[in-house]
Amino acid sequence: MGNQRFLSLAVPGIATTDGAGVSLTRMVGTPQLEMVDPFLMLDRMDNDDPDTYMAGFPDHPHRGFETVTVMLEGQMRHRDSVGNDGLLAPGDIQWMTAGRGIIHSEMPEMIGGKLKGFQLWINLPAAQKMIPPTYQDIPSAEIPIVDGGGASVRVLVGDYQGATGPARAQTPIRIMDVRLDASAAWTIEPDDGHNVFACVRAYPLNAHTHNM
Repeated sequence: MGNQRFLSLAVPGIATTDGAGVSLTRMVGTPQLEMVDPFLMLDRMDNDDPDTYMAGFPDHPHRGFETVTVMLEGQMRHRDSVGNDGLLAPGDIQWMTAGRGIIHSEMPEMIGGKLKGFQLWINLPAAQKMIPPTYQDIPSAEIPIVDGGGASVRVLVGDYQGATGPARAQTPIRIMDVRLDASAAWTIEPDDGHNVFACVRAYPLNAHTHNM
């Protein structure tokens, strides 16, 4: 088998709510998978019922970490305590570095009644815990895509097969949104000393599988 390495643990997500009652599936940050250093939490939004998400995430504080919001379907309006205001459309990314502290809100705006996407929390290194809060709003058109072998890989941050993601992280990480055909195989080689995890969502055979 050479130097191949395989995932050592499979953990199902748990159904939960956050914000003002938004229904989520928590993938990281659960009793079964507390964290995958430096990743603190990963929530998957996958709702077709507006009653389960339209109340959104009203004003709430963050400090000492980064949040990465990846929209797949629907829209999300964000506002914060330092005057930022933006709208995430399908395929867009918002990368917020909370640093020394910020209060913000994230409120869904409906497109066809669907809300699908992810939010990942990334711990900041000790030296960056008190940096000023910043945002990176990245439109889908700026995200490079690597296609081949039944896989379509959007590179959000870090490098993959010659493509470099547009996001700037405070820690040396890679994040990819991978869509696989039903019969496709896909592999990735993590750097030595780095953790790796995949959030897997299976779809019908005529759709795709989302990994992150």
